[in-house]
Amino acid sequence: MPLSDLTHAELLAYRPEVDEPADFDAFWTGTLAEARAAGGRTDRVPAETPITQLIVEDFTFPGFGGEPVRAWITRPRDADGPLPAVVQYQGYGGGRGLPGDNPLWALAGYVHVMVDTRGQGSRWGSGGDTPDPHGSGPSIPGFMTRGIEDPRDYYYRRVFTDAVRAVDAARDLPFVDGARIAVTGGSQGGGIAIAAGALADGVGAVLPDIAFLCAYRRGADVAAEGPFVELAQYLSVHRGRVDEVFRTLSYFDGVNFARRIHAPALFSIALMDTVVPPSTTFAAYNHLASADRTVEAYAFNNHEGGGTVHWQKQAAWLAERFAA
Repeated sequence: MPLSDLTHAELLAYRPEVDEPADFDAFWTGTLAEARAAGGRTDRVPAETPITQLIVEDFTFPGFGGEPVRAWITRPRDADGPLPAVVQYQGYGGGRGLPGDNPLWALAGYVHVMVDTRGQGSRWGSGGDTPDPHGSGPSIPGFMTRGIEDPRDYYYRRVFTDAVRAVDAARDLPFVDGARIAVTGGSQGGGIAIAAGALADGVGAVLPDIAFLCAYRRGADVAAEGPFVELAQYLSVHRGRVDEVFRTLSYFDGVNFARRIHAPALFSIALMDTVVPPSTTFAAYNHLASADRTVEAYAFNNHEGGGTVHWQKQAAWLAERFAA
């Protein structure tokens, strides 16, 4: 399996300029203000699960437009005092799964908030439970081109808003230390974590894993498979919309969010990744505003990345930053 992109040395220096709209900050400030003003229901009930050694709860919180978003909260039983929290987002096509599917962060002593992705949850894993009650103009199968004619209608405006509201909701939990909240996720979840790390208040650490949703034009140009290809397919039909499409995507580009992240950040990237070209994620990493930043590059891995080996590195890294 060959390198799918640039060499490691070239990637470490890869810092492309990505278009940034003049109203980028105003767009997101207004979007989040609208979501918070919309209100919505928060609910937390015990999950139906055979797990007895952890507390697992079914959590509903208001996302974009106040619409209900589902999550699992998993936490240590009989822990003393408020705990640090890890808010995790899902890869493309996946949902929050079943209660207890992902116990590692809770077993490591964190409150783990496993956030559903609206409209997804049926491509892999154990399913999702959050609908997306919004239509769009013409699009191709998948999520990358839904509402792409206008940034206000674009699918990921709703997803990224849900992600920020998940951090808001986690901070309000009585057993969470609001000063120690991390965001993480793999692939699409990593891209969502980058957005949340820039937009949510007081995020203490950002841990994107093989992150998607960065440097869209580069991804559409070079990705061999996966969701970036949806953009190329769409533009192969809508030939006159290239500038319009990439203008919309500039409001959602992980590179532009990375410029606004000051929290400690630990990225992982796989150098043989054919789904998320490593140059797209390095483009975001190399634009980080964080003074404390680290990247783990897995030279011989495809989109599976570092797996549990990398999670162990994440856990050790985060324990140092969140030491009480």
